[in-house]
Amino acid sequence: MDRDRDTVFMRRCLQLASLGRGHVSPNPMVGAVVVCDGKIIGEGYHRGYGLPHAEVNAIAAVGDETLLPQSTLYVSLEPCSHYGKTPPCAELIVNKHIPRVVVGCLDPFPAVSGRGVARLREAGVTVVTGVLEEECRALNRTFMTAQTKHRPFVTLKWAQSADGYIDSSREPGEPAARISDAVSSVWVHRLRAESDAILVGTDTAIADDPSLTTRLWYGRSPLRIVLDRQGRIPVTARLFTDGQPTLLVTGEEGAGRALPQPVEQVILPFDEAFIPALLGELHARRIQHLLVEGGARLLQSFIDSGYWDEARVETGGLSLSSGVAAPQHDKLPAYTEYGGRSRIDWYENR
Repeated sequence: MDRDRDTVFMRRCLQLASLGRGHVSPNPMVGAVVVCDGKIIGEGYHRGYGLPHAEVNAIAAVGDETLLPQSTLYVSLEPCSHYGKTPPCAELIVNKHIPRVVVGCLDPFPAVSGRGVARLREAGVTVVTGVLEEECRALNRTFMTAQTKHRPFVTLKWAQSADGYIDSSREPGEPAARISDAVSSVWVHRLRAESDAILVGTDTAIADDPSLTTRLWYGRSPLRIVLDRQGRIPVTARLFTDGQPTLLVTGEEGAGRALPQPVEQVILPFDEAFIPALLGELHARRIQHLLVEGGARLLQSFIDSGYWDEARVETGGLSLSSGVAAPQHDKLPAYTEYGGRSRIDWYENR
């Protein structure tokens, strides 16, 4: 019976945690509820990076603190035990004399990683772990990947025509084929808002002159990253001139151009180890979720290297007959949804 009840309240923690999507990175999404006599008396979630953690918000929401010594705290991720942007939540729980804590999954972050649970148990708190563990880990798959694989979680995204092309054959300056509609465009901007960085290659930057910002969905715009090994992208490109942060990844032959702030340049060797080197550079910058939007060669290089975690492929109703072929892979869809006139397939690299 306790396990069933614990599952119910942990599901509420997951619902709350998801409200922080797109706002908390590089921290994880976390939800917490305080329960007394089978009723929720306080709940909260981590609202933004540097702000109070979920446990703090849930405990603060309790109207009568005298109930805390009779309560159970549910939290989707192990309470922290170290001083970071905020004080340790494990100490708060101990100080509030909460006798029982139910944890969805442990935190792989080295400064926590079991220490939070150990601190609670040392103080005499009963701790239950692993309730809806798989769901709790999946919610924070980008955070988990960064902690365990020391690289960003990589999402590949492209839109393709009904006959498998991502663009028509066109001359420089001609507009790209319009595959996405108004509804699926909003979906794309929501995905951008949930990402820390967005990456495109040289040809895409030259042909489309994109802004790569989040305009159709509430939330922050990701850091824009553009590859330009030889310095071919015009200095007048939007990515360099609109005043938004851009990271230019170039080679020795493309370095040294004078570009306005806030464009930052980093030099990497464009060889067979380029993708892991790029991901290592981004991990050092605390980028946990990288969205790769194109073009076809760049997307295919990530697929061929194996350095990708999911692909979200929009298939529209338009047929192009010829043009730039969509990337190829051998995965089956794990999930399918629909946006406007488009079908969106989710693939996982497992």
